[in-house]
Amino acid sequence: MATAVKLEASWLAQLETEFRQPYMRELKQFLQAEKRAGKRIFPPGDEIFSAFNHTPLQRVKVVILGQDPYHGEGQAHGLCFSVRAGTRIPPSLQNIYREIQRDLGIGPPTHGDLTAWADQGVLLLNSVLSVECGLAASHQRRGWEQFTDRVIEVVNRQRDGVVFMLWGSYAQRKGSIIDTHRHCVLRSTHPSPLSAHRGFLGCGHFSAANDYLRARGETPIDWQLPPLE
Repeated sequence: MATAVKLEASWLAQLETEFRQPYMRELKQFLQAEKRAGKRIFPPGDEIFSAFNHTPLQRVKVVILGQDPYHGEGQAHGLCFSVRAGTRIPPSLQNIYREIQRDLGIGPPTHGDLTAWADQGVLLLNSVLSVECGLAASHQRRGWEQFTDRVIEVVNRQRDGVVFMLWGSYAQRKGSIIDTHRHCVLRSTHPSPLSAHRGFLGCGHFSAANDYLRARGETPIDWQLPPLE
């Protein structure tokens, strides 16, 4: 896996040893076997690590934790909650846009591609980085969770003043190691239609993140997504 996928240099310096661990070798073998069996894996191999390649470690300002990639055709491209241009905006992302509009007065975009956030320093990190087409959560407990736990440890240790947005109980458990004295941790329910009305809508996380960054002398995130050409 380490040789097949290009990982941005600052992340590779911190994570290279992980690729030599038994659990990652087993994960690589699992993915290779699935592909040999003719199964379609999302996102494509060259996009599995897109979150890292768009957001180098030294530029991380905000971390949003997701769980699994979307398993529908043409959706996942390596950034949590984000979908390719031309794909229908998923319900959870629609609720994220609703909260941004309520919180910041920014109207919802016509697409679901969050690459512009990633390029500003928003690490859009799923806990699991691959999935089989049409089978939600099919690659859970194969090793990805251990790898992304390590990613959170690296951000927690190597960076200061990062805003972590932990939406839902799963993300909150995964982010439990974060040092709240060094970082800003924002918690709410998940933006899923099943839970968004129980706390996500109205959470104010996007303005809170920018207020925190400004107070530290950092450039805030422009949450308004540009139209796609």
